[in-house]
Amino acid sequence: MIKILKYTEYLYLIVAVVSIYKVATLWNVARDETYIFIFFAIVSLGMFFFRRNYRKKFEQRKRDNQQ
Repeated sequence: MIKILKYTEYLYLIVAVVSIYKVATLWNVARDETYIFIFFAIVSLGMFFFRRNYRKKFEQRKRDNQQ
C-alpha cells in the first residue's frame, strides 16, 4: 500500500508540471484559460506535499507499531 501512496504523490506532481507548461504556452494567447491551469498547479502542488506528509506519518506509525 505504501508504494501506491508514493505513486499518487508523483501523479500530482506530474499534473502540476503539465499545468505550469500549459500556463507558459497559453499566457499570451488565451489568458482566460490559463487561470484554471494556475489553479490546477497550485492544488496539485498542495496535494503533493499533503500526501507526502501523510505517507511519512503513516510509515512512521507503522515502524513504531512494529517495535
